[in-house]
Amino acid sequence: MESFSANSAKSFLGRNVNLHLKDGAVIVNVQLTKLLKCAGKNNNQIEYNMGNRKATRIPLRSIAYAEMLNANIMKIIA
Repeated sequence: MESFSANSAKSFLGRNVNLHLKDGAVIVNVQLTKLLKCAGKNNNQIEYNMGNRKATRIPLRSIAYAEMLNANIMKIIA
């Protein structure tokens, strides 16, 4: 499997996803809001929101992959 990169992150902007981290943790139901290109090599970060909370940033290199959430299921649950 390919690593999570800036190109793959762009395709998930504005969508709700589960972020699977390389250490095995999962950040559940977040909306990816912005891709930040920081100075230096491999310092890109992704910004996400969890509900009404303040935006949080995480380095792209710590994300294994993102899993898209099904919007139809989210409507049924809510």
